[in-house]
Amino acid sequence: MMIPAGVRLGPLELIEEGRARNFVLDVSRTVGVDNSYFHGFIVRRGQTVYGYRDLCPHQSLPLTQKLDDYLTPDAKFIACSWHGALFQVEDGQCVGGPCAGARLQPWPVRVEDGIIITA
Repeated sequence: MMIPAGVRLGPLELIEEGRARNFVLDVSRTVGVDNSYFHGFIVRRGQTVYGYRDLCPHQSLPLTQKLDDYLTPDAKFIACSWHGALFQVEDGQCVGGPCAGARLQPWPVRVEDGIIITA
């Protein structure tokens, strides 16, 4: 799904340092279908954010079963709560589990003047 560039998602402080947050966007106008939603999440590392579609490449399920619980306890990796796949935060590359070698689908986001926006 195409997410238009320049959508303001909120201040960087919405996401605690070293944590992740889920976002659901109504994209009905963008895709031309009523009740169409994009499910994604953003991980914060300092002043940098990394965004991904909330979809595990293993079985096309959302990554988490608990809201905003995308990271391993040490916050080093993104984790799929269904089958234990582990993904690098910086590029979405799967480094362990049933989909080793696959990648999460990136969601281009950036921080501009302290605001998280789609890129």
